[in-house]
Amino acid sequence: MRLTLHTFLTLDGVMQAPGGPEEDTRDGFPHGGWQFAYGDEEVGEKIVGWFGNADAFLLGRTTYEIFADYWPRVTDPDNPIAGPLNRLPKYVASTTLSSVDWTGASLLEGDVVAAVTELKKQPGRELQVHGSGRLAHTLIRHNLVDEYRLQIFPIHLGTGLKLFAEGLPAAALTLTSSHVTGGGTIIVAYEPAGPVTYGSYALEDE
Repeated sequence: MRLTLHTFLTLDGVMQAPGGPEEDTRDGFPHGGWQFAYGDEEVGEKIVGWFGNADAFLLGRTTYEIFADYWPRVTDPDNPIAGPLNRLPKYVASTTLSSVDWTGASLLEGDVVAAVTELKKQPGRELQVHGSGRLAHTLIRHNLVDEYRLQIFPIHLGTGLKLFAEGLPAAALTLTSSHVTGGGTIIVAYEPAGPVTYGSYALEDE
């Protein structure tokens, strides 16, 4: 399976707590729910299309707990987001949870990098990661992401957990698709493109 990473971002790269004030208040984050004002039909259509490609999900602890509290209560099997989430396998990366009770969910055992590497060898279309910031950092650090799918909203917050955090390795990306909604949201997909290429615009000495 290809590992695809999906997240909402501010212009300054923050991905923390887009969905509500109490979603993730770690480190005193004061801006929970920042994405709500920018949701529109175009944003929703793109998300639905992505979910249609999933054969399994990989979630960090915080995102798992948020999803497990909400999506099992959406019981329509034809719902394009709840249906896949409730039906498909969900692998949870956590060092603090001892069990998970959402139908189809299981805890990854042992080293997360080794476990995800094995998951990617399984047949299927996409192993999708949604949110899951700390897990995303681990996946980026170990070159396990095959495609980034980002929705970048016209807002900057100045604080919060970022997708490309300080200290992650440098890497180049190739743009594979882009769309700007009427509300100003930039929806892009990137694939890894190897190391960063460096150069200089300095004038040569005569």
